[in-house]
Amino acid sequence: MRLSTLGRYALRAMVDLARHQDQGPVLRKEIAERQELSSNYLAQLFARLGRAGLVKSVFGPGGGYVLARSAEKISAGDVLRAVEESLAPVFCVDCDQEDMCHRAEDCPTRPLWIRLGEQVSQTLDSITVAELCRQSDVTDKSTPQDRPVVWLSL
Repeated sequence: MRLSTLGRYALRAMVDLARHQDQGPVLRKEIAERQELSSNYLAQLFARLGRAGLVKSVFGPGGGYVLARSAEKISAGDVLRAVEESLAPVFCVDCDQEDMCHRAEDCPTRPLWIRLGEQVSQTLDSITVAELCRQSDVTDKSTPQDRPVVWLSL
């Protein structure tokens, strides 16, 4: 399974937003500069994140973006599902019955793909934006050789 740039950039933008929103609504331009992303591309991401109920736009002077709920209550899975077409490792695990492969019922590897997809979802749902913020705070304050290696158990 490979995540698109949409997913990777959306997660980076959400962590950035969470880290800076204590100063009030955050300008898209500022996030774009810090993350080295196009402001227009970020607008597309925030539109999807907004439709998913993860961010809100604040209009007028002092406006920008804020998280729609606490960073503790937004998982990496929430963010990725908002912008990715699918998190399934293979098409047959995440398709409609009518689009199902004719071999799905007899496929010897399909249970593996289902289990892998479930494990990926569980892992992504177990990590919050707040945790990613805390990890990035540690990374920002350490030298490369002092940075902790984070292992996720599957």
